Amino acid sequence: MEKLIPFTVHDLARVTNFRSGEVKFGEKMQTIPKGADATEYLKTSDAKFVLFGIPEDIGVRANYGRPGAASAWESTIKSIANIQHNRFSKGNQILVLGHLDVAEDMKEVENLDFNIIEERKQLSKAVEKIDKEVSHIIFNIVKAGKIPIIIGGGHNNAYGNIKGTALAKGKAINAVNFDAHSDFRILEGRHSGNGFSYAYEEGFLKKYFVFGLHESYTSKSVLHEIKKLEDRVRINTYDEINIRREKDFRLEMERAYSFIRNDFYGIEIDLDSIPGIPSSAMTLSGFSVEEVRQFIHFFSQDPNACYLHICEGAPDLGDSKNSHLVGKLIGYLVTDFMKAKSEIEK
Repeated sequence: MEKLIPFTVHDLARVTNFRSGEVKFGEKMQTIPKGADATEYLKTSDAKFVLFGIPEDIGVRANYGRPGAASAWESTIKSIANIQHNRFSKGNQILVLGHLDVAEDMKEVENLDFNIIEERKQLSKAVEKIDKEVSHIIFNIVKAGKIPIIIGGGHNNAYGNIKGTALAKGKAINAVNFDAHSDFRILEGRHSGNGFSYAYEEGFLKKYFVFGLHESYTSKSVLHEIKKLEDRVRINTYDEINIRREKDFRLEMERAYSFIRNDFYGIEIDLDSIPGIPSSAMTLSGFSVEEVRQFIHFFSQDPNACYLHICEGAPDLGDSKNSHLVGKLIGYLVTDFMKAKSEIEK
């Protein structure tokens, strides 16, 4: 894992606000010891979950989106480090692996214009490089028997999550995606809008359910392609659940679950599905924070749920006085996942 920048015990102390009479996650979470081989340490650690950050927004830019998703990892780790360690959720269940070193890639593409075809191709090539690193790191985490929690970056990283997990499990996996968009666009070069279509085309994604599509922002061609593949790709829409009330939120979760439950599956959460959350495709209409928390809790209560990916949050695009709120929200979602997974063992 050459492109991994390990998170150290000193990094953890720097972001933890110590307070007398309280115990924070940052005082209990594990890190890779100095000088230790990260791959080998993963195998011996008693932590169940591995926290991994991807501070990039190259895939978002390649998909005509607004940059900013690169800032989510830093905001998130600060928030998670200051969650209370108690009987409801324990910090020592997490090993903070670190984040992907994308600084050089980000610098190389910072002045590229996605409206220029040749420069957009360069952005896509940079995404492909990141794909390889993400899939390699996720492979090692899953192969070590751990559960990855992936934070930050664009939804292009779903591809690496799916590929890495599938390779570690030795077979294609399923995915359920809480998202306003399908990210199942045509294979036109890698970007944040086609991570799932590439994973499907290359045989790493078996079944795919998109939960809460926004009807006004899904193209006719994508809907047609999904219709052709309905044995393996299914959807519902936000409009039919929360606007027209044709379908029930809970029953739709059960329908999606029955579609993916028989194989290992990943849980994908795109924060642009929640109103008012700073993201590359920020919306004013969508599911509530409580609904996304319920969604994570519901789908995490199964041994086949093998990773959680929270993406597209962009603190840099929000109010500077409240930029910490994206990280705080992600902290809630992470602990919801952990609590639900822990209930399996009770």
